[in-house]
This record gives sequence, structure tokens and C-alpha cells, in this order.
Amino acid sequence: MSLEAVRAILASARSIAVLTGAGISAESGVPTFRGPGGLWRDYRPEDLATPEAFARDPRLVWEWYDWRRRKIAEATPNLGHYALVTLEKRAPDLTLITQNVDGLHPLAGSRNLLEIHGSLWRTRCLSCHEVRDNRELLTRLPPRCACEGLLRPDVVWFGEPLPYELLKRSIRAVEGCNVMLVIGTSSLVQPAASMAGEALSRGTPVVEINLDPTPLSERATHFLQGKAGDILPRLIA
Repeated sequence: MSLEAVRAILASARSIAVLTGAGISAESGVPTFRGPGGLWRDYRPEDLATPEAFARDPRLVWEWYDWRRRKIAEATPNLGHYALVTLEKRAPDLTLITQNVDGLHPLAGSRNLLEIHGSLWRTRCLSCHEVRDNRELLTRLPPRCACEGLLRPDVVWFGEPLPYELLKRSIRAVEGCNVMLVIGTSSLVQPAASMAGEALSRGTPVVEINLDPTPLSERATHFLQGKAGDILPRLIA
């Protein structure tokens, strides 16, 4: 499908919902969660990103997150991230929903952003429940709060629900949009995977941008195959 057709849809849209996944960050060198770079010391992410793993061995879990944070700290936003910032400035109403926890969207300048899986660059205290930005290099593992409570990464682990308010705002954005962009996501992880189906069921055009076809590709209104960093700047040119 031509870029011109999608450009026309975007130009006439009053409200745009965007869903991004690991693919857009992979273009910045961030290892994908389930890809070849997702294995650490013979542990799978599913072995570590759980409340049970943290309760059992918080230091081990934090060693993994510290490794991830250090790797991601070297990454910078790519042209795809910046193109979405430009689109946000032009669109009357744009909501960016991301499954990524790497912080590259806010670093690029995205403002109307819902980080539904949390952020590696925030911590949450298990005692006083304070959530705060934390980009410091961790010298004490596991880290502790000023109240001496144990800190955990402010991310959603396997077996945990998404934050209710963020999920509600995401659903509202999808239900109210004139077009939805789905970028660099496998379309397998729920509940984000069902959002495009909800938009399609309402007759809303859904544009998928991905390096490889996914379960969504045949159902999407338009499927643009390739890198987000290549396609998005051309879409909004």
C-alpha cells in the first residue's frame, strides 16, 4: 500500500492513537525482550520479571535490571521516535501508547505518552510506595529508599495487571481515534494486542508498520513493511 494513501488518512485525522513495541527500540540497539539478546546468565526474562522472583532473590533480579539499564543507557532515540514527536506537534489530538520500558520516547520529546508497562528509569518503594525517577548508576544492590524500604523497578511484571488508570486512558484513546498506528510490536502481548482489533471493529483504519508480518498484518487496513525509522519520517514529510 502506498505511503500517499496513509499520509492522506493521517492528514485528515483529528485524533490519532499510536501503539509501539520493541521493534522501534531495536532500531536504536535496544535488545528485544524475547530476542537473542534477552537471555542473561542462562535466565529467561520470564524467570526474573516476576513478583515471586523478586521476593525470592531481589539482588539477582536487580543485577539483571542493572545490566539492562546500563545497556539501554547507551541507546539514543532514532528517526522513528523523532517522527512521532513531529506528528504529535501537528496532530490536534495524539496519544502514544508504548509497551517499551526503555524511556526512549520521552527522551525524544513525546509528551502525551502512556508507558503502560512502566519504565526502567523509575523505582517504586515497597514500604512507602513512593515512585520516583531514577537514572543513577546503582552502586547498592538491591537499592533502598530514603525510608530504607526495598526499591523495585517501576515496571509491570509477569502476573501483574497493567495500571488501571493507564489502561483506561489507553482504551479511551483507541475508542476515540480516527486512525491507529501500530509500530514494531509482535501483536501477541495482551491487552495491547487486542487494541488494534478493537479499532478495526469500530471501522477505524489501522496502519501497521513492522519489519516482519505479524498476526495483525492481514487484518490491518494498511501494512507497511520495513523499519519505523525509514517509514515514519517519509509518512509525515
